[in-house]
Amino acid sequence: MVEKFNICITPFQLERTIHLYLPNHYYDSHERYPVMYMYDGHNLFFDEDATYDKSWGLKEFLDHYDKDFIIVGIECNYEGRERLNEFCPYTLKGSYLGDINGKGKQLMDWVVDELKPYIDKHYRTIPFRECTGIGGSSMGGLMALYTVIQYNQYFSKAACLSSALSICQYQLKDELAGADISPDTRVYLSHGKKETRGYKHLESVQNLLSYFYSEFVKRDAACCINITNGKHNEASWEKENQAYMDFLWRS
Repeated sequence: MVEKFNICITPFQLERTIHLYLPNHYYDSHERYPVMYMYDGHNLFFDEDATYDKSWGLKEFLDHYDKDFIIVGIECNYEGRERLNEFCPYTLKGSYLGDINGKGKQLMDWVVDELKPYIDKHYRTIPFRECTGIGGSSMGGLMALYTVIQYNQYFSKAACLSSALSICQYQLKDELAGADISPDTRVYLSHGKKETRGYKHLESVQNLLSYFYSEFVKRDAACCINITNGKHNEASWEKENQAYMDFLWRS
């Protein structure tokens, strides 16, 4: 089942909708569940809520998956370029997406200081980092990778689909170089062949993913790269639900 509630993101003083998935038997049991926090929550569960009328189909997938989760989907800010600003941890000038006033660190400080404690208090979660993951696509995938690096004491798993890493790859590399990464960390990286501009671009993306793969493995963390035949859209990311869930939670 999916419930929605509004919450104030205090550093921005903005109200935002949370799309919360609970196992169908949640209210009939006393069980506690692992949690995945995910960006672009409106795109996760229902086509009618999705920006482009196509969701990840995550509710239907989880209803039939053999492991139960709570999913906390954080809706994005639709105003102007605010999604880019909130889903980037760095201020960037002249990126291929234009200038970005990075607010991602403020957003994630709010998640760990306010949203996660709220979810752990009001729902039957397993609150430990070993049972807490993060996920997203595109700018959300970038934020998921940043989060598992910078906030590794809270998140042990990250699903980073079609991540927009190239706009701040050097900052992310520096972030990882100084990070304390626990060996039980698991990171799923993916990219679709049909979302690239030719072979050279795909090769560049693969090299960047390989860099992060190697750095995580050096730290005895688990990482995988999945190069799919997908495009840069929700229909393609839906096809990865099984792959990233299995790798993060079953491998």
